[in-house]
Amino acid sequence: MTKDLRINSKVFSEGSMKAPNRAMLRAVGVSDEDFTKPMIGIASTWSEVTPCNIHIDDLAVSAKNGSRAAGGVPLIFNTITVSDGISMGTQGMRYSLPSRDVIADSIETVVGAENLDGLVAIGACDKNIPGCMIAIANSDVPAVFVYGGTIAPGRHNGKDIDIVSVFEGVGRHNNGDIDDNELRGIECSACPGAGACGGMYTANTMASAVEAMGMSLPGSSSNPAESEAKAADCAAAGEAVYHLLEKGIYPKDIMTKEAFENAITVVMALGGSTNAILHLLAIAHALEVDVTIDDFNRIQEKTPHLADLKPSGKYVMQDLHRVGGVQAVMKLLHDAGYLHGDCLTVTGKTVAENLAEAPSLSEGQDVIMPFDSPKRTNGPLIVLKGNLAPSGAVAKVSGVKVKRHTGPARVFDTEREATAAVMDNKINEGDVLVIRYVGPKGGPGMPEMLSISAILVGKGLGEKVALLTDGRFSGGTHGLVVGHIAPEAQSGGPVALLKEGDIVTIDSDRKEISFEVTDEELKNRRQNWSAPPLYKKGILGKYAHNVSCSSKGAVTDFLD
Repeated sequence: MTKDLRINSKVFSEGSMKAPNRAMLRAVGVSDEDFTKPMIGIASTWSEVTPCNIHIDDLAVSAKNGSRAAGGVPLIFNTITVSDGISMGTQGMRYSLPSRDVIADSIETVVGAENLDGLVAIGACDKNIPGCMIAIANSDVPAVFVYGGTIAPGRHNGKDIDIVSVFEGVGRHNNGDIDDNELRGIECSACPGAGACGGMYTANTMASAVEAMGMSLPGSSSNPAESEAKAADCAAAGEAVYHLLEKGIYPKDIMTKEAFENAITVVMALGGSTNAILHLLAIAHALEVDVTIDDFNRIQEKTPHLADLKPSGKYVMQDLHRVGGVQAVMKLLHDAGYLHGDCLTVTGKTVAENLAEAPSLSEGQDVIMPFDSPKRTNGPLIVLKGNLAPSGAVAKVSGVKVKRHTGPARVFDTEREATAAVMDNKINEGDVLVIRYVGPKGGPGMPEMLSISAILVGKGLGEKVALLTDGRFSGGTHGLVVGHIAPEAQSGGPVALLKEGDIVTIDSDRKEISFEVTDEELKNRRQNWSAPPLYKKGILGKYAHNVSCSSKGAVTDFLD
C-alpha cells in the first residue's frame, strides 16, 4: 500500500465537510488528483529592493517544477526581505534584525494556516536565511533550504571589488586619498548583477552553515546566483522535499547538536561573519537544541581558519565555488576528523555519505589553505567576557594583528554622532570608540555598524582604533571591532555605565573585555542611571518589548 504523504493537508482534502476548503484551492488550479498528493509550500523571498533577491522568482518556479515532477502539489508564496547594504548607516538599519523574525513568523504562518505538508524555503540576503531556518524549525514539516546564491565580483581598474570596497572608499575619499570620480567608479562597478554580497559575509556564511548542518542539498551554498547550477539546485530541492516526506525525515532529525557543531566548525574554517553566532543561537532555540554562546569558543579553539576570503582575505565566494565549493571544504575537514560524519542530511544520506561523492579541492588552488599553513591555527570568531560584557561579546579577529588594545573610551549613544566624530578627525589612534544603546532593545533592532567600521579602515585606523558596540557588525566588517556586548546598555549592562576617558582593554588571546573602574564606582554610577524609555510604536516597539539578549540569539519568544 502506498504511503499517504498528506501529513497535514489531509484535513481538507477529503470528506464532504471540507468541500468549501477545496473549492478555494480549485480556483488556483488544484485538481481532483492533486488532492491525493502532498502540498508543498515554496517560500520565496523575491523582491526588487535588493540585488540579493531580484532573481528568486525564477528560482521559486524551478523549485515548483521539481516538486511537481516528484509528485507533490507545489504552491508558491512570498515573504519580505530588506537590504542591509542599502539601509546601512541609516535609521532603516534598525529594521534589519527584526526582519529575520518577520520572515520566520510569516513563513510559519502560511505553512500552519494552509496545512502544508512540506516546505522549500529560498532565501539570499542576510536575514532571509536565518528567518527561513527558524520558520523551518517551528513549522515542523519536512523541508529543504535553498540559497539564492552569491553575486559575481565587480571589476574596477583591473581588480575585483565588492560592496565593502565602496564603504571603505568613503573613508578613503574623506581622507583625501581618492577623488569624486574614483569613488563614483567604485560605486558603479561594485554590484554587477543578482546575488548576495560576494565575500564570506553574513549571507554566504549562513548559507555555508545551513549546508554544513545538512539542511541544504550539497553545493547549494556556493553555487552562484546567476548560474545553471543554481536553477538545477532549486529544482532538486523541490524533489528532495517529496522524498523527505516518503522517508519521514523532519528538520529536528537533521538539526541535532552535532549538526550545529558541524555548522560552527565550517563557519570557523571559512572565517565567517560574527552574525553566525547570533543566528545559530536563534535557530537552535527554535529547535530546543542545547547550543550556547560558550559552544562557539569551545569549537573555535580546535578549528583552524583556512579560507583566504574577504573581508580580511583575497577571494570571494565565486572563487570558492570555482575550486570545489563548501562541499570540498567539508570533505577536507571531515577527512581530518573535524566533522561529525554520521549526521543525517536532506539527501536522506549522512554527511559522510554525501562527502564520499563530493569533489576534493582543485589541485594548485590557494583559496583554502592547507592544515600545516592555516590563516590562523584556531577560529577567527571569539566570545569575550569580562566586567564590560558579563554575558559575552563577539569579535572577529581574522587578519587583525593587534592581540591586545588598551585605551580611553570615547563614548557615543548614537552611530550618527560617532560617525561625525570620525569624519571630523576627532578620534585618535589608541582610542576605544564606543557606540551604545543600539542593542536589540535599545536600537531597537541591533543595527549593524559596517558604515563606520569601513570608514575607519578607509582612513587607515582599522587596527589603531578599537570599535565597541552593543549593536552588530556586518559580515563585511573587519578591523579591531567588538560587537554584541551583553547585557546591552538599554538593559543596564555595564556598557551603560562607561564614561568618557575610562580605560578599556580588549585582549583577544585571553578572550577578555574589561574597563578599569572599581566596584564601588560602578555602584555609585548605577544609582544615578536610569533606562531610556523603550520604543513603543509599530514593529520596532513590539520588537523592543519582546526581544531577548543577544547572548541568547535576540529571539522574540524567549520565556524565562
